[in-house]
Amino acid sequence: MGTPTAADALVEQLRSYGVDRIFGTCGHTNIALLDAIGRSDIEFVIARHEQTAAHAADGYARVTGKPGVLLMHVGPGMMNAVTGVATAALDSVPLVAISGDIPSYMYGRHPHQEVNLHNDDDQTAIYRPFVKRAWQVHRVEDLTRFTERAFWTATSGRPGAVLLNVPMDIFSRPMPDAVPVYPLPAAATRPGISAADAEAIAAALASAERPLIYVGGGAGRADLRELAEHLGIPVAHSLMAKGLLPDDHPLVLGMTGFWGLEVTNEYARSADLVLAIGTRFAETDASSWNPAYTWRFPPSRLIQIDIDPAEIGRNYPVEIGVVADAGPAIAAISEAVRRRPAARKDQSWIKAARDELFAGSAERGRSDQFPLRPERILADVRAALPADTVLVTDVGWNKNGVAQCYPLPPEGRFITPGGASTMGFGPAAALGVQLAQPDRVVVALVGDGGMSAQLPALPMAVEQGLPVIFLVMNNRSHGTISDLQASNFGRSYGCDFTDPDGNPYSPDFAALGRACGADGYEISEAAGLTTALRTAVERRRPAVIDVPMVNEPVPTPGHWNIKDIYQGVFE
Repeated sequence: MGTPTAADALVEQLRSYGVDRIFGTCGHTNIALLDAIGRSDIEFVIARHEQTAAHAADGYARVTGKPGVLLMHVGPGMMNAVTGVATAALDSVPLVAISGDIPSYMYGRHPHQEVNLHNDDDQTAIYRPFVKRAWQVHRVEDLTRFTERAFWTATSGRPGAVLLNVPMDIFSRPMPDAVPVYPLPAAATRPGISAADAEAIAAALASAERPLIYVGGGAGRADLRELAEHLGIPVAHSLMAKGLLPDDHPLVLGMTGFWGLEVTNEYARSADLVLAIGTRFAETDASSWNPAYTWRFPPSRLIQIDIDPAEIGRNYPVEIGVVADAGPAIAAISEAVRRRPAARKDQSWIKAARDELFAGSAERGRSDQFPLRPERILADVRAALPADTVLVTDVGWNKNGVAQCYPLPPEGRFITPGGASTMGFGPAAALGVQLAQPDRVVVALVGDGGMSAQLPALPMAVEQGLPVIFLVMNNRSHGTISDLQASNFGRSYGCDFTDPDGNPYSPDFAALGRACGADGYEISEAAGLTTALRTAVERRRPAVIDVPMVNEPVPTPGHWNIKDIYQGVFE
């Protein structure tokens, strides 16, 4: 082998960090690293498009808790991955993106695929607005040090995406013996909460008349149960936090905001104290911050806990702000709460309201109308799939409808793109989820727009032997936007798919799946979906189920400011 190269040293470093899979595509700027990966026990998961690879790495990270690792080529390669990396960044998912670049000694001369046409910036400038940090490697001696910084930055504090940009000649240069190995910290303490703050929060919660615990995606898998149950406090959640407490828990109110529930928004408006954990109070979760619909701060008082100090008070005034990791913070507050008498509040109204919601959805889900109503599709999915199924959704009914009215089993998992609301996330992210959890049933619940945006996911599933079920809710339209345009402008134009004669059109996704080597199921009657789902689960092969669906709007009990803009109403 001769003298180890920087690529060899990088691969050994990645192995020492526990990296077992790298997602990506090849290019002339990264094949030296690919060669080194091929001589190791790290698996390279090849994709046919960089956005597919990025979403797959994202999905893998969400279920393993380890950083996803993405390998990209210069210029168009790393630009193809922008949407996927930004999606991970905005959802606080740890992802380390490694991009090959032009030779270090050719900057500014416009060699093949260099992208700095008018300025002297390198290609890292493309990623800097959304990654936590971008490193440009100028010397071979810096590669391993920057790599350690990249992994530490991606996983510490508020997790997120980072970029490590490496000129192709660096990979092939000999690694000097004097360059030290940079291990990750052997242990790292998560920032907690002071005893005084825990006591103050516990006292405030115990004395409140209408307290509410509101959790976002930043709450992670923290255990809220004891805290909520001891004081009988209702729990609301953002889109990203569905499933943190089981949907059938008697204190779970459901989702807030534009696509939330009226009962949840009403309680949020009237709460006298809100404990918010790991949430940005994003626009759709907060009804565009309009106090008439979801949150009223003041008169409501706000206690906010977040790992990112920039989020404290970003959108609402805060009475107590705590910069801490959700897990230890909730544990400390729960301990302080237990020293107080348990509340005897009658909160049976929550279960009654939730039962009414789910019963109404179930009733609509019994319709034999064909094409199927979206709630019938969700009802069949719930009935036919194992309780521990992982639902990976895209955007539209498959995301908002599930978050609203799909009773997620306690063993189940709901994964969705929150911050960027990225079309095409579902099909590709499901691949990474399935690689991480090969024994579970993984369903990419997507619309026809989302499936069309990530067709490369189909051959990738076949090549990797991943039994992902791609369930396409097919209304031959970008349905949510079509409904929005029709309700505000009186017609839908540029949102629906048609053939040259104006007839509704859609590819035959089931046939496309079969052409790629997957199983394909066309649903032609109401009873067919349940049969196809059960068959796909039993066969454990990649499968595409094409389900004709009525274009029916998702209920929107909250508010979104764009409606004012469309209607010319400005406050």
